[in-house]
Amino acid sequence: MTVKVCDMIMGAGKTSAAINQMKEDKDSKYIYITPFLEEVDRIKTICAEKDFRDPKNVGNGKLDNLHNLLRARHNIVSTHALFRTYNSTTVQLIRDGGYRLILDEVADVVEIIKISNDDLNILVSNKMISVGDDGHVKWEMEAYDGRFSELRDTILTGNVVFYNNCFMLWTFPIGIFEAFKDVLILTYLFDAQKQKYYFDVNGVKIQKIGTECRNGRYMFSDVGINPDYVKDLKNKIHIIDDKKLNRVGDSFTALSSSWFSRERAASQNGKVKQLKNNIYNVFTHRFKSLTTQNIWTTFKEYQAVLSGKGYTKGFLPCNARATNKYRGRNCLAYCVNIFYNPVEKNYFASQGVEVKEDEYALSEMLQWVWRSAIRDGNDIQIYIPSSRMRNLLESWMDSLCSLE
Repeated sequence: MTVKVCDMIMGAGKTSAAINQMKEDKDSKYIYITPFLEEVDRIKTICAEKDFRDPKNVGNGKLDNLHNLLRARHNIVSTHALFRTYNSTTVQLIRDGGYRLILDEVADVVEIIKISNDDLNILVSNKMISVGDDGHVKWEMEAYDGRFSELRDTILTGNVVFYNNCFMLWTFPIGIFEAFKDVLILTYLFDAQKQKYYFDVNGVKIQKIGTECRNGRYMFSDVGINPDYVKDLKNKIHIIDDKKLNRVGDSFTALSSSWFSRERAASQNGKVKQLKNNIYNVFTHRFKSLTTQNIWTTFKEYQAVLSGKGYTKGFLPCNARATNKYRGRNCLAYCVNIFYNPVEKNYFASQGVEVKEDEYALSEMLQWVWRSAIRDGNDIQIYIPSSRMRNLLESWMDSLCSLE
């Protein structure tokens, strides 16, 4: 199995090229999956001749409606969320229909299922589950109706792996990709994504493609051409360079999830309070911005701790992808330091897959930053207190400026 990946920077025309391909392809049936709800309506409108349908929550629910649309051989556009609810019927209907898949942005292919040691001991000691040599979990108790019913249903999909005292759910098993006639993924920095590592574990081959613009029309091509704007990004993204404001993030792990946990538990939360004061200072005195101009982020569990006057309502989760509603905002505070989940990282490493942690952190940051006004080519100001994350962004911009 070979998957095509259009790995190009934001604004390189990936979505436009996909739309042009679908409009020109008169014979194939498509399933287009996007993280953006507003993109669903745009695809339906701009590809009117393809008569795209989006599953509705009618009758027996969205999944049943999806199956009816597949049986009728309609072109389908939907969000990632619905795509995760597939079952064996979905897979067969996709295969029968000869569908082609376009996946706009990578999918969250793995999910950690949290379970306490006590519950795990109950499952094992009562022989409710067993674990194969390959780590896959099997549900063994035939007649069961108790508090583990939801977990049982998840395990019965055959997509749960036990590793390092954790359950890992593959939310997009390889079988769903294999059901399609072909698969095309639109993304950036794919080599740093979980989906790439998941494909590596399962022996899926990747073919990288790009985009180019011919006579004002974007098309896929074997060799991609970066848009002209990338060389000017360093003049568009203005990063605060202030030793006093940035001192809180000087250490390599500062502003990581573990750093927040440790510092919040420390006496009087000194560094966390300093970070909150810095954010307030940046928006109020450095940017002098209106609340409608501001967006900021940290890990969700520390949102309330860092919220403050003038910027609280501008919070945007650090893993945000599925929104364009902040594209008019130009004053940003990125107050996280991203590291790969250690359980997932160690699992992939145990399978012989190298995890590129810095590239992953950069890709997550870029996705968040590109929710802002920079996506329309407008200047932004940004506070990045983590020295690691700040250096990653600066090095990335330097590398783009050096492109010819």
